[in-house]
Amino acid sequence: MKRTPMAAYEARHFGYSVTGKVATITLNRPERKNPLTFESYAELRDLFRALVYAPDVKAVVLTGAGGNFCSGGDVHEIIGPLVKMEMPELLEFTRMTGDVVKAMRACPQPIIAAIDGICTGAGSMLACGADLRFATPRAKLAFLFVRVGLAGADMGACTLLPRLIGLSRAADLLYSGRTVGAEEAERFGFYNRLVDPDALAGEAAAYAKDLAEGPTFGHAMTKTMLWQEWSAGLGECIEAEAQAQAICMQTKDFERAYHAFAAKQKPVFEGN
Repeated sequence: MKRTPMAAYEARHFGYSVTGKVATITLNRPERKNPLTFESYAELRDLFRALVYAPDVKAVVLTGAGGNFCSGGDVHEIIGPLVKMEMPELLEFTRMTGDVVKAMRACPQPIIAAIDGICTGAGSMLACGADLRFATPRAKLAFLFVRVGLAGADMGACTLLPRLIGLSRAADLLYSGRTVGAEEAERFGFYNRLVDPDALAGEAAAYAKDLAEGPTFGHAMTKTMLWQEWSAGLGECIEAEAQAQAICMQTKDFERAYHAFAAKQKPVFEGN
């Protein structure tokens, strides 16, 4: 299977850089609060799919430029054309947007969403698709689909959001489309932590660096099991975890950790 280093990847519709083992994806249309377009949806999907085969990237930070995360689909470049489409084209589009979240969940690297300012619509679903969410006190979260005449069921919202914050809270946000402040969202458990705006990028990068220096295979297995076990019974989950852990115990990183702990040293993981 071909493995392709991603440090040299050149994004066309957003910012992309790799520092050490951490890739940073920056939605960068700040003049319009970083909305998504048909093209940026597709490129995000393809990038996360490619990260499955990237040996050099061990963690990902997803963020936005100019004091906002993402305002969702661009009103003029997406919503305007959608009202003129027939059903086959509409379904092709909605499947593509959902494929972004599926690609985020399928890529083995932990993804940290670093959220400042506006995080609405499809932007809120990019946040849901991440493994962890760091936000600033001025972050504003809203699942706006109902406010444009659609269902709250978009890009996996009706399965992801209840698992993050609980069914009743998710129902409130998806039915009302109301805006949620940062403190309330943290209290719900949507955000892992709140960080001062000036410290957000650095803290997300530092956390991602710590993850990237950890047991790469083990982290990938943790991510797989976290999502795989959602719809399984306890017995199935325990058996699946037994198998996953036994596989991890055959890695060199597990052996390195043992020898390091025996020598009272910090283990240095190499990802194999």
